[in-house]
Amino acid sequence: MPELPDILAYIEALEPRVLGKPLERVRVAAPFLLRTADPPLTVVQARAVTELRHIGKRIVFGLEGDLWLVLHLMIAGRLHWRPPNAKLSGRQSLAAFDFSHGSVVLTEAGTKHRASLHLFQGDQALRAIDPGGIDILAANLETFRSALTAANHTLKRALTDPGMVSGIGNAYSDEILHAAKLSPLAQTQKLKPEQWDRLFHAARTTLGLWIERLRAEARERFPEKVTAFREGMAVHGRYGHPCPVCGSKILRIRYADNETNYCGRCQTEGRVLADRGLSRLLGSDWPRTLEELETFRR
Repeated sequence: MPELPDILAYIEALEPRVLGKPLERVRVAAPFLLRTADPPLTVVQARAVTELRHIGKRIVFGLEGDLWLVLHLMIAGRLHWRPPNAKLSGRQSLAAFDFSHGSVVLTEAGTKHRASLHLFQGDQALRAIDPGGIDILAANLETFRSALTAANHTLKRALTDPGMVSGIGNAYSDEILHAAKLSPLAQTQKLKPEQWDRLFHAARTTLGLWIERLRAEARERFPEKVTAFREGMAVHGRYGHPCPVCGSKILRIRYADNETNYCGRCQTEGRVLADRGLSRLLGSDWPRTLEELETFRR
């Protein structure tokens, strides 16, 4: 799923192309995409784009007349800049936002159609969809700690909960926790003060690094290859590869359609975290340390 650095990169690329330009029309090819009926989508025609912002992982187009188009890409949604009146062909093409000089085309890979488009009238209606998570880059340490300790969750869950933290998902939570040298399963209400300092600093530094990198790339060309697996990431998507800090093989916890990647030496003091499905299957044979894991593999 595109996360905060990716969303800001899209906005960086969209601003010089559409800001101040009239939106001629929105073409929707997939009936499931549009989730609102009032006001009707036709009211956006010929309205200029006055603002681009984000709410968490949502991209918001502000239009004349206090209208707001809100696009949530979910896991597989992607944006593309195409020539004017670009053809919407194939099952992956969901919608086009047409301008006189080009079209922003939304596609979604796969068969699970989760991307959504909302049209709201007025700022109050727009604010109603905000999950309420804090902006880490605008927060101080105390605000950050208060948000994550509102309930006792694992760090992984807390960082990816949009009601606690805005814009972070599976990929950047892995990177933040590796930078902070903290286990993804550590409990928020059990962290020590120095661990909170490390986590807060790692979150701001990691996000800031990737935001600047991806925005710089977006200034040169429209981001066509948005992915959760990027060159230069320390642990996310690098299962089995060496940790860039200590050289140990990156481990994972798999659940549903996701997995958490971590370094057992840097983050968990040599402990192997239980993989829900496989650890249940192996029972007492499940390796609990890096040394036992190496023996198990051999």
